[in-house]
Amino acid sequence: MAATPLSSSSPTTPTSSTRYTRRGSPYLPTSSELLLLAIFPVLLLFGTLFRVLSPQTRDAVMTTAPGANHYDQAPGLAPSYFARKDNLLNVFFVKRGWFWITVTIALFVGTHPFFTASDKQQPTAKNSSLLGRRGSVILRWGLVTGWWILVTQWFFGPALIDRSFRLTGGSCQVLQAAVDDKVAADEDPSQLLLVATASACKHVGGQWRGGHDISGHVFLLVLGTTFLAQEIGWVLWRQAASASTVRVADTRSLVMYDGAVKSAEVEAERATISPDAASSEAATLASRIALRFAAVVVGLCLWMLLMTAIYFHTWFEKLTGLLVSLVGFYSVYLLPRWVPAVRRVVGIPGL
Repeated sequence: MAATPLSSSSPTTPTSSTRYTRRGSPYLPTSSELLLLAIFPVLLLFGTLFRVLSPQTRDAVMTTAPGANHYDQAPGLAPSYFARKDNLLNVFFVKRGWFWITVTIALFVGTHPFFTASDKQQPTAKNSSLLGRRGSVILRWGLVTGWWILVTQWFFGPALIDRSFRLTGGSCQVLQAAVDDKVAADEDPSQLLLVATASACKHVGGQWRGGHDISGHVFLLVLGTTFLAQEIGWVLWRQAASASTVRVADTRSLVMYDGAVKSAEVEAERATISPDAASSEAATLASRIALRFAAVVVGLCLWMLLMTAIYFHTWFEKLTGLLVSLVGFYSVYLLPRWVPAVRRVVGIPGL
């Protein structure tokens, strides 16, 4: 990720304010992380503008279903193959997105020397994570996966996306008719409402109507991309920094137990990989395959995010999908930087 060269003429004991400015705030992403995060609103904005300005999409037939925000799915009427929900990338990649994200991180952790090096190359330190490198990655994967489950799958009943849809006035056409029948018969419709989810509605042949539909595709694709970028990007940067002849500084800032704000370099010594070990291990076929696989998955995530921005959802639904995903990103990757007790358990990528 971001690196700041340190010249030999730099003072060895800069003032705390200078060091803080160079590293940035522990409460906010680093400059390189901001560049990554900027990709998402740029893609969403470009897709929204393309949808409005392109004759291909502007003149395409929209579905006649009330409350739907996508184009007609008939092959001859859809403005693009990717405007159809049955396109192969949507069916086999996005719909199973978290499976591919999990496979990607498992391959990386299982093959990269940062995780496969011997215990002698991974000395422990006072501030290191209690779970070790692999344990920390698994925990962070579990936390991000938990957020994905709560938002899209289950939240003590319907998922947050389903709950927000109903709270904003949305309903399932078929289920709502059944609820109205029970109300008319003075019966309790609560059991029907408990299963009022998008999947249940689709299963009985109904469709969501009205309400605010947070874009699950945007949420998944942004969350998965930021997760992989954090877990893989900082490890690769740490490996490059360890092998470099030019001293570079980690731009992340951490709040210590005594309240002092220090560079992540304070905890970085234990994360250094021997250049010889790193170069020999990283050259293995399995490691190269894992990195290329990760690059393909991230590339597909960004491509499908663009397709979603062009062909599906309103701009506000896409915006809320982005914001909800960033809540998970901040909680898992930025919160530990300024809460030492959380960092002690969750750890920091690349350290």
